[in-house]
Amino acid sequence: MKKYILIVFLLLSLQGLFAQQPPVEFKATPSRTKIGVNERVRVEFSMNQDGDNFVPPTFQGFTASGPGQMISNSWVNGVRSFNKSYTYVLLPKAKGTFTVGQATIEIGGKTYKSSPFKIEVGEAVANPNPQPAPSYNPYNPYQRQQQQQQQERDQQMAQKPGDGIHLVAEIANTSPYVNQPVNVVYKLYVSNNSSVTNFFEKESPQYNDFWSQNELVDGQHMKVEQGTFKGEPYRYVILRKTVLYPQKSGRLELEPLVVELNTEIFTGRRDMYGRPEMQPAKTQVTTGKKYITVRPLPEAGKPESFTGAVGDFDFKVIPGKTTLKAGESLQLTVTVSGKGNLKLFNLPKPVVPDALEMYDPEHKENVKTPLTGMTGSISDLYTIVPNKKGKYPIKPLSFSWFDLSTGKYKTVTSPEIMVNVLSVPENAAIANNKKLAKQTPGMNETFRPVMLKTSLKAVDREDFFGSALYYILLFLPLIFVPVIVLAKKKKDAYDSDVTGNKIRQNNKLARKYLSDAKKQLGNKEPFYLALEKALHNFLKARLNIETAELSRDNVRELLLSRNAKPETVNEFSTIMDSCEFARYAPSSGTAMQQDYDNAVKVITDLSKQI
Repeated sequence: MKKYILIVFLLLSLQGLFAQQPPVEFKATPSRTKIGVNERVRVEFSMNQDGDNFVPPTFQGFTASGPGQMISNSWVNGVRSFNKSYTYVLLPKAKGTFTVGQATIEIGGKTYKSSPFKIEVGEAVANPNPQPAPSYNPYNPYQRQQQQQQQERDQQMAQKPGDGIHLVAEIANTSPYVNQPVNVVYKLYVSNNSSVTNFFEKESPQYNDFWSQNELVDGQHMKVEQGTFKGEPYRYVILRKTVLYPQKSGRLELEPLVVELNTEIFTGRRDMYGRPEMQPAKTQVTTGKKYITVRPLPEAGKPESFTGAVGDFDFKVIPGKTTLKAGESLQLTVTVSGKGNLKLFNLPKPVVPDALEMYDPEHKENVKTPLTGMTGSISDLYTIVPNKKGKYPIKPLSFSWFDLSTGKYKTVTSPEIMVNVLSVPENAAIANNKKLAKQTPGMNETFRPVMLKTSLKAVDREDFFGSALYYILLFLPLIFVPVIVLAKKKKDAYDSDVTGNKIRQNNKLARKYLSDAKKQLGNKEPFYLALEKALHNFLKARLNIETAELSRDNVRELLLSRNAKPETVNEFSTIMDSCEFARYAPSSGTAMQQDYDNAVKVITDLSKQI
């Protein structure tokens, strides 16, 4: 019995082997022939026998992606069923009617070609490429229900630009005192279902009525952290940190930070392989306007020596020596150290007797500004030179500040300093006597000079007519004619030189504003405004640029390209920062004089270097 069964099986196998092969079929099948300009079409090139050296058409008028290859091989009742396909997805470039040409394939040593077909591309549609019918078994209702539920979930998960992305300004203290530090942290929250590929600041806050210090976060060192936003898990990055010192009381506005984002959003559709389709998009997020209510410092108990210091400080007045010999001078250091608004108040100035000559101080700062506020020390170093022998007192100095921890004012008074001058140089005594003589009328009168020399002239002199001087004066106008012509041409060229005139005008304005700044020493706002205009016009004259090109990075690049030294460029940037910071902080006459001297020095150095 087994032998007969084996014979029947062999006969059936031989029948399948020697069965006639079906004719070769190679065809192109588009999923649609009419689409919108924002839709895609799938084209499948299929064959019923295996082939090689497939060459697709050029797909003129389309952007093609692919191919995706699929092979199906099966045996049913001894009959072989084979199918092989190459699939492309086409995206039209413009509206119109386009012809997809022939594709070629080699099967059994022969070359077969597909038939060309046309695709009509029309106007954009509202719902491009609707989800294709799911490939499920129509006789399996459970599978059909699963496919429908998946489509509904995908539609619900479809995103709009900006979904799941929030920019937040976290303010540590919304009700500070005047000159109390307020730290603001700007965070970009992104949900786990959203994606941000790139971002940049489009609008930055100016912080009017605040002294500010920004701590920008470098993109290369930006750390993505896990957190929560409104009770849901989010990822976030810190874009910047800012320390603010309010300069007046009341309800102050913080301008919004606006960030432009490049994102990828889920369209709510999937491709032919079931992968979610992502689409690039741009959007903007903003923190919106924020408000801080600033409390004024209390008037009750405010000392007369209070100059605006807020924080926790230590005050010291230290003399270099108290006993001076001939030719020696005294170095007196007034120092405030601690934590608070160290850059926003003036130190008390010593009062010395007339016998001691005190020079303008040298101001020094050793201040750091972390997110919690300024820390460090500031000091004024005075040089005192004696003019007379004797003992002279330097009166005590008082320094007051508002202590945030106790909510009260504190005052520290230094002890009196007695300076013992043992002797003074003889030239110092003579200079002092001359100083007294100038102060007393009539003591500095001197004899007027007597004219003892005479000027004699000869009696017999040559007549002017016919003399050498006569002929010189006669022909001198003729000599000046070509000179005048050349001067006229030079003036015309001078007037037509627009660029040169602009440079000369900027040079003139730079000198004018620098002179105005010198005249306004002691008046903060007019002084720094004139100094800033002088620096801007100097740059426009030397670099031949316009006002719109006066950005910090552009100026630095141009100066370095003109062989300016990096340290000189850094000094120039420091002076520009001083002009900007001084608008929101009190400045002493000493600081203004120092900024003016530094500006003149930097302008002179840059003029030589570039």
